[in-house]
Amino acid sequence: MNNLKYKPTIGLEIHSQLNTKSKIFSNEHIKNSSIPNIDTNIITLAHPGTLPSINQKTIFYIIKIGIICNSKITKKNIFDRKNYFYPDLPKGYQITQYRTPICQGGYIIINKNNKKKKIKINRIHLEEDSGKLIYKDKTFINFNRAGTPLIEIVTEPEIETSNDAYIFLQEIKKILKYLNICDGNMEKGSIRIDANISIKKNKKRLKNKIEVKNINSIKNVKNSIDYEIKRQIKIIEKGGKIQSETRNYNIKKRKTIKQREKTTINDYRYFPEPDLSPIIISKKVIRNIKKSINKLPSLLLKKFKFKYKLSDHNYYMLIKEKKISFFFNKVCKLTSDYKMAFNWIIGPIKSYLKKNKIEISKYPISPEKISNLIELIKNKKINLLEVKSVYSYLIDNPETNLVKIVEKIKENKNDLNVKKIALDIIKDNPEKVKEYRNGKKGILNMLIGKIIKKTKKKIEPKIIIEILKNHLLLKN
Repeated sequence: MNNLKYKPTIGLEIHSQLNTKSKIFSNEHIKNSSIPNIDTNIITLAHPGTLPSINQKTIFYIIKIGIICNSKITKKNIFDRKNYFYPDLPKGYQITQYRTPICQGGYIIINKNNKKKKIKINRIHLEEDSGKLIYKDKTFINFNRAGTPLIEIVTEPEIETSNDAYIFLQEIKKILKYLNICDGNMEKGSIRIDANISIKKNKKRLKNKIEVKNINSIKNVKNSIDYEIKRQIKIIEKGGKIQSETRNYNIKKRKTIKQREKTTINDYRYFPEPDLSPIIISKKVIRNIKKSINKLPSLLLKKFKFKYKLSDHNYYMLIKEKKISFFFNKVCKLTSDYKMAFNWIIGPIKSYLKKNKIEISKYPISPEKISNLIELIKNKKINLLEVKSVYSYLIDNPETNLVKIVEKIKENKNDLNVKKIALDIIKDNPEKVKEYRNGKKGILNMLIGKIIKKTKKKIEPKIIIEILKNHLLLKN
């Protein structure tokens, strides 16, 4: 089968739950309760006489993502009702945006094989999430999630490979986490992705795209696209036609399965939401939000690669986690040994986080202390053998002054050296030790002299005597 004549066309829809304390159209707090149907209220359930009101935080969040995605921010925004019947939709319609998405157009630059590629965005809009259906021996409905604020990022149907889709989704996920507008936890459904897939034959686009809905991992998006491309080519090669439909991706079977016939836009009967006033966004608001945006992966790239001289591989290792990359950046502001700082992050620090199953925010040692430790190593104030002891003590006593820790470690080390030498002297002088134990106390001064001579340092005799007594090497 010659598949070179077939070219995929892929469009993505990314639904991301926003990190807000309350739901999008009510002041009901989002508690993520494990008890079904407890985190809901009369507004979310659209009881008669109740009216929605917009959560302003959601407007700020979507403008943030729109700015980063190079979108045009719509000044006057109207919400719409999207009408369809589904058991987990408590109102019988969804409040969303159809005619006036807050963010129009835009793009994200991805790096593919060290080459930059532009992925175009069609729109980014706000909407409310539905409830959740749970299939067991019967079908159960949990409305806790209903009304949770979502942004939907819709790409242009111009993505050509599953790998491009994979890289793009990784970049979007990182941006959402760096902006702190979504926790990025796909296993818990914080990000869910729909993939629209069709194929071209000899540059002629074939009709009837397939939508694979609610994919909960970036890897599964790639796998579902690859499977669907092969499935569609196989149908065409056999003389069949692609039926427009919605499918699910079965992880265990690694294949897509038909769910229902594809719904068209006319079926949704969009009309303006009569209970919400238009949202007016001023230029001043956009300017203020732009100023509030923290460093993003793309903005950190220049500093990490050119100032800190990280390789591409090391850079991407760091920016996977926003808080870790920020921790590294703080360390590098206080030390010039960037390589050692990187090695500390990916070595002892990440090992500690993994072992204790915690995030970097719970890490006991401050970036300042880590940079100070690096400077001590760099300036040869402590050797590599002492570093482990200093770090171990610092983990358990993070508030202790680092200089005092080093002094204590060195003191203990000296004690150990003296102890070893004392043991050797005693072993080499069994008769003298026997004389001392039989009452010749003057022998002690001779033994102390031998120890001091061997250490080649001026050590207080009382320190040696204390060491001997503590370890019961001599009898009193």
